[in-house]
Amino acid sequence: MSSPTSDRGVLLPTYSSFFIIIIIIQIGLFGAGRSRSTQAVAQAVLNVPETKVTTLENGLRVASEDSGLSTCTVGLWIDAGSRYENQTNNGTAHFLEHMAFKGTRKRSQLDLELEIENMGAHLNAYTSREQTVYYAKAFSKDLPRAVEILADIIQNSTLGEVEIERERGVILREMQEVETNLQEVVFDYLHATAYHNTALGRTILGPTENIKSINRNDLVEYITTHYKGPRIVLAAAGGVSHDELLHLAKHHFGNLPSTYEGEMLPPCSFTGSEIRVRDDKMPLAHIAVSVEAVGWSHPDTLPLMVANTLIGNWDRSFGGGVNLSSKLAQVTCHGNLCHSFQSFNTCYTDTGLWGLYMVCEPNTVADMMHFVQREWIRLCTSVTESEVARAKNLLKTNMLLQLDGSTPICEDIGRQMLCYNRRIPLPELEARIDLIDAQTIRNVCTKYIYDKSPGVAAVGPIGQLPDYDIIRSGMYWLRQ
Repeated sequence: MSSPTSDRGVLLPTYSSFFIIIIIIQIGLFGAGRSRSTQAVAQAVLNVPETKVTTLENGLRVASEDSGLSTCTVGLWIDAGSRYENQTNNGTAHFLEHMAFKGTRKRSQLDLELEIENMGAHLNAYTSREQTVYYAKAFSKDLPRAVEILADIIQNSTLGEVEIERERGVILREMQEVETNLQEVVFDYLHATAYHNTALGRTILGPTENIKSINRNDLVEYITTHYKGPRIVLAAAGGVSHDELLHLAKHHFGNLPSTYEGEMLPPCSFTGSEIRVRDDKMPLAHIAVSVEAVGWSHPDTLPLMVANTLIGNWDRSFGGGVNLSSKLAQVTCHGNLCHSFQSFNTCYTDTGLWGLYMVCEPNTVADMMHFVQREWIRLCTSVTESEVARAKNLLKTNMLLQLDGSTPICEDIGRQMLCYNRRIPLPELEARIDLIDAQTIRNVCTKYIYDKSPGVAAVGPIGQLPDYDIIRSGMYWLRQ
């Protein structure tokens, strides 16, 4: 019942499952007028139901959006992830996520699974570097049972020794599987080098030696330290009455402690550096390059998201690259420079990573890196108003497409409540995006990209990847 660990703490999906959506939208916008697209977005945001928010006496926040559906998603978003661990207990948050569905004082694992199945519901959880999430999707009439089950899981899990040993083996096997997912491996390496010797540089799963040594006391200590009222959001979307949800929250979570005595997060400094793992037996090179960006609440976040959209995403299997609005996609397709590339903008509380992940043939690595950096510099110097207008329309459309169904809406509510302590209304977000122009993009990109030392992580046949000094020198242009 546990979902794969990921770091998708961004408003825009950055991985391949989203590629096809981007391509379809870009083709659609290619021949559409700006006013027509803007009107469609404006009309859509007017139809979004209100997000209601209430804070309990112990600090727990209750947030919901009632769309009148017959189904709902309800979950707990907790300010706790691998960033809140140290070198000794790294991996505890993820281990605890695995233990969530292994039985409570009221329900055995079998009883829990049967109850969820008989409800026709789905129960899931995931861990990221800054958040842990438990959520359920069920019929709206079963909302009280879903909330009670979530409360039982985080407050009454037995954490039995037998179950701990069983999950220890499961996690060790999961670590072996993650090693075969080169995208996950490269992004872990990127964090390790960019945030060297800081909490964000550690992996979510933790090192093997920690997994082998984590015990029940470690899990209990993590719960008692971090699962406090002010650090938790109970979010719901779909057919949900806010008054009913508030009543359930008071009944099931009202006794959670209201004071947090854990250590404050130390700032994570970015270091321009690299990790290279060369293996010429592999068929393709997997490379991520990034500069330091900003946290969720920084005013430059939205311009960087527009810049991220300008770079775009592309995969060889999609075709049509020379006709796309992304300049990098055009060059890549024409020169057959890579199998795929994905721009990303990963935000954390006080920092972020803005960059690109690419998969290349060994003999095109150097050329692809050159054109990536050339396009980055173009954002700093000569991006046009028409390009920015197109990217803004695409960004707004992508944001609306994400909110399709109660589960992504619930995720959006929970994540924004933790990051901003409110859910930003879509009309406000649209208005803020509309204020961005080409000069804003040039200024912001110059601030974070131009003449900055990047973080680089590369795996595979990377013999032709330029030396770090050469990559560093590509972060600016010499002008007469």
